[in-house]
Amino acid sequence: MSATVRVFVSAGSNIDPRANLEAACAALKEYYADLELSPVYESPAEGFSGPPFLNLVLSFRTTQTPEEILEALAQQEALAGRDRSGGKFASRTLDLDLVLYGDRVDEALKLPHPDIERYAFVLKPLADLAPDLRHPATGVTIAELWQSFSGSRHLREVGGLIQS
Repeated sequence: MSATVRVFVSAGSNIDPRANLEAACAALKEYYADLELSPVYESPAEGFSGPPFLNLVLSFRTTQTPEEILEALAQQEALAGRDRSGGKFASRTLDLDLVLYGDRVDEALKLPHPDIERYAFVLKPLADLAPDLRHPATGVTIAELWQSFSGSRHLREVGGLIQS
């Protein structure tokens, strides 16, 4: 049996966001019983004009490979009606990104995900869940990364999702 790994996933939506995020988290809880959720944050659309996003980070432990997790996340995006024709900077029903897989560093899989250090809407909820966790590539704690974050901090905490 494979070792259990703690995984972190960034989740966001700006099309019926609360409903889409709640449905995705409920579905993922079926696979990953120990699902932990950060608070939910509202942030403006980045790179395009559109409605604000709701974002959070979720964490769970698993023996699955990163590839298996990525497939499960893609399935959840498809179930939410994710349309990828609009490009990287477009409104979306659901965006799920594997941001950390234990301490694995893998450029091909984007681990750790570069969005951790690029966007407040990924870094702040990650810092809420795991402030003392060390970034696998830099060795700096997530709390320290947030304290020194120089990007836009336009976030508004809007509470949590309804947990069943």
